[in-house]
Amino acid sequence: MQVTVQRLSPVVVEFSVQIDQKRVSEEVEKAYSNVARSAKVRGFRPGKAPRKVLSHVYGSRIASDVAQRLVEETYPQAVNAEKLQPVGSPAIEQKALVEDQPFSYTVRVEVLPSIEKVTYEGLTAKRVKAAVTDDQVKAEVDRLREGHATLEEPKEARGAATDDVVTLDFQVEVEGELIADAGANDFRVQLGKGQLIQTIEEGISGLKVGDQKEVEVPMPAGHPHKKLRGKTAKFKVTLKALKERVLPVADDEFAKDLGDFETLAALEKDLRARLEKQAEEASENALAEQLVIELVKANPVVVPPSLVERQMRITEQEILTRARQQGGQASGLGEELREKVRADSELKVQAGLLMAEVAKKEALKIGDEEIEKGLEELAQQSGKNVAKLRVEYREPQKREMLVGMILENKVLDIIQAKAKIEEA
Repeated sequence: MQVTVQRLSPVVVEFSVQIDQKRVSEEVEKAYSNVARSAKVRGFRPGKAPRKVLSHVYGSRIASDVAQRLVEETYPQAVNAEKLQPVGSPAIEQKALVEDQPFSYTVRVEVLPSIEKVTYEGLTAKRVKAAVTDDQVKAEVDRLREGHATLEEPKEARGAATDDVVTLDFQVEVEGELIADAGANDFRVQLGKGQLIQTIEEGISGLKVGDQKEVEVPMPAGHPHKKLRGKTAKFKVTLKALKERVLPVADDEFAKDLGDFETLAALEKDLRARLEKQAEEASENALAEQLVIELVKANPVVVPPSLVERQMRITEQEILTRARQQGGQASGLGEELREKVRADSELKVQAGLLMAEVAKKEALKIGDEEIEKGLEELAQQSGKNVAKLRVEYREPQKREMLVGMILENKVLDIIQAKAKIEEA
């Protein structure tokens, strides 16, 4: 087997493979022997059909099968011999196989770039220490109060306002026609949270229980209801009920209701400690991001487009999943966001390749003890049982992902230890 390699770019190679005539003939002969044992040819007993007849009936298929088998066997051999690191599926062009001639094919494939040296000492970054303020602690207390609010009818009749929870009936008309399946009864919503069309919310603001209001709303051309698409819809809204959210007083009794706190001061102390921990984690994450960017700047490297596309798909799916979890209807990214995702994905791929080289140079290895520690940290973050996670991460792909995360953290620790960090 002869292999000729041509590097078309730092991440794309094209190589030709030629297989000598002797091996081609051996493989063809073997294929005919296998076919002859089972071939059913009219006028001949099984296994007795002459080679010439078999060639006429099965020749094209045999040539195709032998060519495919030779490619499958020799492609990985050629890759290993030339010490290439393919990324993704290769594009293969092959000539027709002829029994008494050498067989050749050409491969074009993306490969990992050759990285001879990585500069990772002396990178510069800033560590920002964010102090936790009294206002932040108060905001956390207020957030807890919001979560424990009760709904009560106002002591005196008044109009609907922001934060009220109202119950509505509404009918929808388009050009004088009642659209029965577009309306709703006993529709409950909190005002000021973006849960209603803004025009409708503005229209019912100030209404009292029993009041009615008609509001005209231009509907988008892509509205899911066919009869509303691109039309101006008239909403006839009746406010049936109104309740205001009453927040508990922030005092010692409120603190006791939340758990093991005897006083409001004890609750505030606990919240401050949590906020300080979050601020410290955010500071360290921001520092790590800076170091990754500086690592890539110090070591420009071309990356395979297919790896960037793969990372983009992962990131896009994460963004859309989060959007749907938050009640959105996202089905795709806008052009501006997609370009940002592309830039971030390229940075991630570049950093991943460079950090892998650092790990090799530092001869880093991940042992069972570090994997166990990683699983315990995952259990704390996710709230899952660590025993269940151990079972879940026995799956090879997941285990490899966990090892990769641990290895990345170790590399970042090394880079950070060798960096020039300015405290800000």
